[in-house]
Amino acid sequence: MAVNTEAYQTVKQELDAKQVTLVAVSKTKPVEDIVELYDSGHRDFGENYVQELVDKQAALPKDIRWHFIGHLQSNKVKYIAPFVQLIHGVDSLKLLKEINKEAGKNNRIIDVLLQVHIAQEETKFGLNEEELNLIIQEFENLKMTNVRVCGLMGMASFSDDLEKVRSEFRYLKMLFNKSADKFTIHPSPFTILSMGMSGDYKVAVEEGSTMVRIGSLLFGARNSSK
Repeated sequence: MAVNTEAYQTVKQELDAKQVTLVAVSKTKPVEDIVELYDSGHRDFGENYVQELVDKQAALPKDIRWHFIGHLQSNKVKYIAPFVQLIHGVDSLKLLKEINKEAGKNNRIIDVLLQVHIAQEETKFGLNEEELNLIIQEFENLKMTNVRVCGLMGMASFSDDLEKVRSEFRYLKMLFNKSADKFTIHPSPFTILSMGMSGDYKVAVEEGSTMVRIGSLLFGARNSSK
C-alpha cells in the first residue's frame, strides 16, 4: 500500500488546528512512499533503525527533519549525529553523554527527549519517575552544551482500554509539567511532549501531547519482515 493521502490530509488538518506536530513513521517503508508524502509538503519523518535512517537520509531531500524514535544504542549515535533533528528515546545518562560528545564533534546542538516508561508492559524502554529526576539533576550539574533536552516521550500500553491508555498519558503529562520546572540552568525549550500513535493519538492530544508519531494510518501496515 502506498501513502493514504486522504488520511494524511485529514490527520494533518486535525493536528495543525491544535498545534500538534505530526511525525510520519516511515520505518520499513520504501523511499518512494516517503517521496510521495514529501511531495504533499510533509517534512517530519521518524525512523527506528540507524542503518535504515542513514541510508534514507543519503537518498532523500536534505530539508527533511529526521526523528530517531527507536531504542538507540550509544555506539550508534555517531552515525546519525551529523543530521538528526530530534532523538526521542533517551533513557540513560550514558546515552545523553554520548549524544553530547558526538554533537560536539559535528559542531551541532542536538535536541532530545527523555523517554519515560508509562506502559504496563515490560517490553517498553524508558525511565521511571525517580530515574527521570536523577537524569535531569545530572544533566543540570554536567552542563552539557551540545545537547538540549526539549521534553519527554512515552508509549502507552498496547490496549483497547482507552481509559487505561488515557491514565498513562495523563501521568506522563503530569511528569512533563513537573520536569519543566526543574530545568533551572540549561535554557532548554522544554516544550515537546511526544505521545500518541496511530491507535491512540486522539486520546494523547486530548491529554496534552504536542507531537504524535503516526505510521500505519498514513503508510498502511508495516513490513513485518523487518
